[in-house]
Amino acid sequence: MELDDQLRRFFGTDDLGTVTPVGLAAGIERMQVELGLEQDPARRFALWSLLHMLGSAPDLDVAFKDEATRDAARNFMDMIDRTQS
Repeated sequence: MELDDQLRRFFGTDDLGTVTPVGLAAGIERMQVELGLEQDPARRFALWSLLHMLGSAPDLDVAFKDEATRDAARNFMDMIDRTQS
């Protein structure tokens, strides 16, 4: 999964700065639906990660069944937090 490809797929552009609030909400909703349907663990993690960066990811216990993936998601969240401080 390439980030630019996913942004174009869900938001119609690879520049989120150009997306209207309505377009952003619609793209996030499409991502949330796809996350709920996705069976591939790597794709689920990628979708969840992008949703997390957009402030719209579901809780870890909802998104991931196994503890190892939840731990990886916690590590990802910590890494993102460190880069923003």
